[in-house]
Parts: sequence; C-alpha cells; structure tokens
Amino acid sequence: MTYKIEELAWDEQAIGAIDLPKKRLEMVWGFGSGLTHRVGDPAGRVWAIGDRGPNLKVEVAIEEYGVQTLDAHVAADGAKVMPRLDAGPVLAELQVHADRVELVRILPLAGGDGRTLTGLPPPGSEHAQLEPVIDIGGNVIGSDPSGVDSEGVVALADGGFVIGDEYGPSLLHVDKRGVALERWVPAGCADGYAGASYPIRETLPAIAAKRRLNRGVEALALWGKKKLVMMFQSPLANPSAKTSKRADHVRLWSMDAKTGAVDAEWLYPLEPIDSFKRDASAAPGPGKRKVSEITALGGDRFLVLERVSQSTKFFLITLGNAGGDVDTAEPTLEERSGKGEALVSLAKTLVLDTDEHPEIGADLEGATLLSPAELLLVNDNDFGVEGARTRFWRVTFDAPL
Repeated sequence: MTYKIEELAWDEQAIGAIDLPKKRLEMVWGFGSGLTHRVGDPAGRVWAIGDRGPNLKVEVAIEEYGVQTLDAHVAADGAKVMPRLDAGPVLAELQVHADRVELVRILPLAGGDGRTLTGLPPPGSEHAQLEPVIDIGGNVIGSDPSGVDSEGVVALADGGFVIGDEYGPSLLHVDKRGVALERWVPAGCADGYAGASYPIRETLPAIAAKRRLNRGVEALALWGKKKLVMMFQSPLANPSAKTSKRADHVRLWSMDAKTGAVDAEWLYPLEPIDSFKRDASAAPGPGKRKVSEITALGGDRFLVLERVSQSTKFFLITLGNAGGDVDTAEPTLEERSGKGEALVSLAKTLVLDTDEHPEIGADLEGATLLSPAELLLVNDNDFGVEGARTRFWRVTFDAPL
C-alpha cells in the first residue's frame, strides 16, 4: 500500500500568558489528545479533544521558567503544575479543507449543574492512585470529584460523545452540548467521586483501577452501532508500576456503548522498544511505549496508534469473535507478559511508520478517517508550555484502509 503525506496549515488559538522569573509562559489551546468523526456530519468535519488543561512537570517549571517556589514538590510522584484552571477539558469542532484545518468552535465540557468541568483530579479512592496538582505559587490544589483528564474521544450516532479519562481511569458520557450524563468508573471506586455533578456508575472491571499513574484510557472507537472498544495507554500496574514497565501487552476491551458494561478482552502486543528508532538517542526503557489512539475502519478492523515520543507506528488489527473474559488470574497477566510467557494476542500488520517519514513530527496522539482512504493525524502540543505547536497531517492511501 502506498500513500501521500501532506501537512495542513493550522492557526494556534491563544489562551494567555503569565510572566515568570526566567521567561514568559505562553499558553495555547491543545486539541491533539484524540480525534473522531461523527456519522452524518459534513465531509471534512471532525471533533478533537484537549486534555486537562495547561500543565507542566515540576522540573520543567523550575528549570525552564525559574519557579523556585516549586522546589518542595520535586519528589512528588507524577506532580503537575496547573497555572490556568479556567482553561480545562474541551471538545473542538474542526473543518478540514484542502490545505488547512479550521476551528469551527470550542465546546467546554460541563457537569450536570451546567458549570464547566475542571481538569483537577477527583479525590480518588483506596483503589486508585492519583497525582498531586500544584499551582504556580507552590500551593497544593484541592481535588474535584467532577474533574477529568480527557485523553480520547469517540462520537456517538445520537450526537453525544464518550471521552476517555486518565485519572480513574474512567469513561465520561456527554451529550451533544458537552454536558456530562454519567461517568463509568471501575468497580469499587465510586466513593472517589462522591459529590460529582453527574451520576457515577461502576461499570468497568475493578482491575481497571490498577492503571499506571498518568497512563489511563487514551484510545476509544465505535464498533458497529452498539459497541465501543477501548485500550489502556500502557500495561496495567498489576501489581506494581515496575510490572507495567516490563510487560509487553496492553488490554483491549469491548463494551456496550449505552451502559459501559465490558463484555470481552483481547491482548495487544507492544513492539520492541528498540524498533522506535527516532527515540533511540534518549535510550527509553520499555515502559515508555504507549497506545494513544484506536480508529475504526469498518467491520471488526481497527487501526492502532502505538508510539514512544518521536516515533509512531500504525498497526492494523482484526478483532473477530475471539475475545475472552477479563483476565484476573494470579500471577497477573502483566507479570506473565513481563516474564516473556507466550500469551494469546492479536495479530498486527504495520501500515505506517513515522521513522520512515521525518516530515511527520513527534507526540502523535490523534487519528481519524476523513474517508476510507484518508487518515488525519494530529500531535499533542501540551498547550505550548514547552514550545511545541499543533500540527496536522493528511495521509492519503492508494486504496481504502
């Protein structure tokens, strides 16, 4: 299969700026965490999701921007600095033209009370570890039971959306206005969302709460009219983060699109870390591999976006009817995977490897079909806090995917 790659023009959308000791922090909207298209929309119309809002790692805020008030938080596992809580999770409606992508509108996510949702983590429960959030002055910010770290999106036939969340992990079901209808969380975790402005349903298996810190659900797709498929970003921390970093398989679940009830599991095998050539100079460990998107191609065929940072690979998979029950055996699936045990997993066919195309940039997280033979890609600009900009590419294949 051959293809043509074109970069499309895009105008960044400013959020604002903050003067900091070393330099000015310029923030722009990030719409690169996931892409989807909705049946019935005009040609070229797609939807994008942004994550929790502008955030920085503590080390970046100190070293790049000179914010020494954060020194006390350097050792906090997964801590994030959030300087603009008002710029939280949003959907973006986009129009793809021949040579550019245009913003149609920004649709902030809202709770059942009509208030816009923040990107703050919920309080969490004894079953789920959550990262601390700090403001630019070094103060720990409180939690929000309705807060979401939105990282994946799929458009539903009724106009609504299901959004993948890294915090719980969870899935947020919203209507066409972006108003939350309910949140699907792992069994035993509802108490971590007490006081949320929308209903909480324990529809996901309890084992989902063992997600590795900051590695929740980024990949979502429709399967026909009545099912969803979701993939975890990384192997579960089951029983520990060390296990996750050693394991070579990511869980893929199918579920009822209306109720969130999980009905089957498949295993997706990750590529060897040394096959991501553009990342080789950083000598990443195997735990750096991640799945950031899954795109429905029709029937039971899907395209999976697997990456490190600089390098991204796209693989074709076919689910068929071979899914099994969610694996909760001991030793855990992730332990067995990390020890090299032969596990029944999905077959993969490489479709596109950005190591062969330097014109495609780093940190790809979103992909969706524009037509059966056209794929739209986007990177995550991290709200521009480290100087990255949003970039879109159209890949046109010589035959339908």
